Amino acid sequence: MSNEKAGQDAGWSVYLGDAIDAYPQWPAPAAIISDGAYGVGGFPGDPRTPQGLADWYEPHVESWAKHARASSTLWFWNTEVGWATVHPVLDRHGWEYVQTIVWDKGIAHIAGNVNGETIRRFPVVTEVCAFYRRRLEFPTADGVMPAKEWLRYEWQRAGLRLQTANEACGVANAATRKYLTQDWLWYFPPPEMMQRLVAYANEHGRPGGAPYYSLDGKTPVTADEWASLRDDWSHAHGVTNVWSAPPLNGGERYKGNGVRSAPRVHRPGRNAAVHLNQKPLEFMRRIISASTQPGDVVWEPFGELCSAAVAAVELGRHAYGAELVEHFAELAIERLQSASSRSVPDSTA
Repeated sequence: MSNEKAGQDAGWSVYLGDAIDAYPQWPAPAAIISDGAYGVGGFPGDPRTPQGLADWYEPHVESWAKHARASSTLWFWNTEVGWATVHPVLDRHGWEYVQTIVWDKGIAHIAGNVNGETIRRFPVVTEVCAFYRRRLEFPTADGVMPAKEWLRYEWQRAGLRLQTANEACGVANAATRKYLTQDWLWYFPPPEMMQRLVAYANEHGRPGGAPYYSLDGKTPVTADEWASLRDDWSHAHGVTNVWSAPPLNGGERYKGNGVRSAPRVHRPGRNAAVHLNQKPLEFMRRIISASTQPGDVVWEPFGELCSAAVAAVELGRHAYGAELVEHFAELAIERLQSASSRSVPDSTA
């Protein structure tokens, strides 16, 4: 197998090689799902301790920021300490932390495998997926500002009183209280309300400062452009940030079954798992359904079995994965070919 992409006509692509080389070739993602090094020496190149993770991830995080859209989201799977170690790198490159999702694998994960006399800690049955979005910021003559500050800054730069935002939006007081406030009650203006603010500022503001609310310094932002800056979210009631499911077993879990060994991780026997920590498709479907729309692009930079890409294809998204080991890439392609022939209801349940 060459490192050429495969399966593009079916809405997916697998790159055999380092994802760093693939990023410039891939279309901008709506979501990036990262399940790379954990700092446990799980495969050649994975640092043996979390201390090396920041350097391991730095070039990837930098490329994600370079090639992502303003509305892209990032889902970062790791151990608690692994994620904490990489967080400063993510923050430095403009990824804004949203929340941590906890995978609770249940007591069966450690049943019979804990020596209570020597462990001297609570047994670990979890790992985490940290959810990030791009930090929305705008350059101004007074420096780069987050969206909340920029909205008020542009209104005041136009020489308008704060209260007139309510007149612009056709409301009693909600515009000033929600869109121009600088406290925790701030709301991201819906596209139709942003369009009203922009039109009012450019019609009634100081002529010498126009255009106001411009992304390029030439024309005011449109409603569609404003909407494209916000990450997508499809809410599912009853789903919290704690996801309970045992480690994969049964039909979804890939076993050795006599196939050529997977050198990146270990040499599985006939019934040994091919992947040390295969993620449930249910979780990947939940992430993709929540943060993307059909037809969107999903990246999986550290593919191995490409569970995120498989879920993306099932849900009608375009998946782009990369894998260093040919054996894993071949297995991923088999899974993606199968996923292309079936569909799963687009639900976060």
